[in-house]
Amino acid sequence: MIIIPARLNSSRFQNKILADILGLPMVIRTAKQVSSLDEVTIATDSQDVISLAKEHGINAIMTSSAHQSGTDRINEAAKKLNLKDDDIVINVQADEPFIETEVIEAVINRVKKVKEYNEDIMIVSCHKKISSELADDPNHVKVLLNGKGNATYFSRSKIPYHRDHYEESTYHGHLGIYGFTAKSLDEFCKLPSAMTEHIEKLEQLRAIYHEKKIAMVEVESKSFGIDTEEDLRNALKIFTK
Repeated sequence: MIIIPARLNSSRFQNKILADILGLPMVIRTAKQVSSLDEVTIATDSQDVISLAKEHGINAIMTSSAHQSGTDRINEAAKKLNLKDDDIVINVQADEPFIETEVIEAVINRVKKVKEYNEDIMIVSCHKKISSELADDPNHVKVLLNGKGNATYFSRSKIPYHRDHYEESTYHGHLGIYGFTAKSLDEFCKLPSAMTEHIEKLEQLRAIYHEKKIAMVEVESKSFGIDTEEDLRNALKIFTK
């Protein structure tokens, strides 16, 4: 099950999930982009989004407006959908209308391996190599990996810091796609919040703080989350060529 958390209000880009993307509202374009991979449900706090989803033949569920994170929102949706503990749940952000299906598929396949081998992994996510210049942008989250390919930290800062300032240095840019089982999703949402997640505004740091493992898959992707109106203009330039 792919669940798209769709909170209507956004501090940096008002009602961004309704912004027009090639003739469709952003959240609808995102849902259609990934619909070939699995069932899709939009989890929202807006009756307008519910109505839009119905108009386009996409399942949508009303969730609480009090959620502090998209993961809490999809957890409520998973419970309302009566998903089983071992059902795979993929969190795709509503602001990823150009995400490649291969990226989502890579996360799904890694969650399947976690289940098959009963690995001690709470979350699966993904990353791509980005340039030093792109890593300077705090809107592009960076991730540090250990020798097993698991995340050790996520930051909006440029990490790791290259003391000798190699211009050709590459960084691991995080893509906000998350894979769980319904059980591990619920376990994550029950963890106490962490100071670091509030400082960086990155909820996945809650898992790191509590020493839970996040397996990372390297992917190739041109897509990026649309956080601002400038992001939207840039995305349309790139993906409508």
